Amino acid sequence: MGKKSRASSRSAVAATPVGAAGGAAGVGPRQPCPCGSGRRYKACHGSASGAAPRFVARPFEGLPGECDLIAMREIIPAATAPVRLVDGCSTDRAVQLCSLLPMAAPALSRADGSIWLGLQVQHGFGDPSRDLAAVLLHALETDPGAGVVGLTDDPGEGPRLQDLLAPEPLEVTVHDGFGYWIADVDDPDGTAAASLETANAAANPSRRLTSVEAAYWTDVGTREHLRWVLPYAEEPLLDALARLHVAGRDRVAEGSRFVGMFRAHGRLVPVWDLPSGTGADVLEEPAGEFGRELAETLADRRPLTAGERSARSGLANRQLTIR
Repeated sequence: MGKKSRASSRSAVAATPVGAAGGAAGVGPRQPCPCGSGRRYKACHGSASGAAPRFVARPFEGLPGECDLIAMREIIPAATAPVRLVDGCSTDRAVQLCSLLPMAAPALSRADGSIWLGLQVQHGFGDPSRDLAAVLLHALETDPGAGVVGLTDDPGEGPRLQDLLAPEPLEVTVHDGFGYWIADVDDPDGTAAASLETANAAANPSRRLTSVEAAYWTDVGTREHLRWVLPYAEEPLLDALARLHVAGRDRVAEGSRFVGMFRAHGRLVPVWDLPSGTGADVLEEPAGEFGRELAETLADRRPLTAGERSARSGLANRQLTIR
C-alpha cells in the first residue's frame, strides 16, 4: 500500500528554490518542474505566482520516531501508532497515526472523539510534515464524528509535525490487515467487513523486528524481504555498507542477499532478499548483530580500498528515490 511513484531528481533540487530566482533557466513551460512535484513547470514554479513550495528532502528530521514514521508512510501496509501532542496543544482528543485509512482518507474525525491521521497520502505541497500537521489541526477543530478531513489547498506556512507531536519514539503496531478500521464499529450485516476484503488482499504479511529500530520483514508471496530504515547520514552509511559488503558481513540470515536500497524522505532503506519460509523470528539475532557491526564500521574513517569503492559505486547506482 506504500506509494509506487518515484522521483530520482528530488534530492538534487531539495536545497534550491525553483523559479525566477532559483535557477530554472532553460526549463520549458511544458517540461516537468525541476522541483520534482510531477507537475509541468508552467503549472508549478513557472506559474505567475510561483505557487509550489520548495521541496523538503527530509521532512521528518528531528522526530524521535522519524525512521518508523517513514516506514509507516512508505513500506508498511497496515500499521498504527498512538501519539501524544505537545503540552501547548489544548485538546483531550486521542490521536493515532495510521499507515492507511479507508478510501485513502487524509484523516478521520471519529465518533468517539479520536483523530486518525493517514500517513500514506500525497498532498503534493512540498513538505509532508507541514501537510500532515495541517490536516491534523483541521481535524482537531472538527466536531467528533465529522468523518473525513483533508486539504483542498496549499496550507502555506504553519506548524509541522515536529511542532505538534511530543518528542517520543513511536510505538508501532503492525496489523495483519485493515481490520482495525472497524474493530470498534458495529457491523451487524457484515457490510463493513466485506468492504475490507479487497484492501486486505493487497496487504502483504509484515512484522516489525524487536531487536533493532525501524526494520520490517514482509512476505510478498514469491519471496520475503527485510527493509530497514536507517538513521544515519547517507555518505558515511554508503561507505560502511560497502565495507561490510566486501567483507561478506552484510547478511541478516542464512541465504539472505543484500540487493540494494532506496531513499525515502532523506533516509536510506537497505533491502535484503530472504529465502521463502525464513520468517521474521530468525532475523532478530543476526539483525541485531548486523546493527552493531554497522555502528562500529561507521566509525571507521580510513579511505576505502579499490574493491570497497567499486562496491560503493554499485550500491549508489542501484538506489531508487521514493517521492
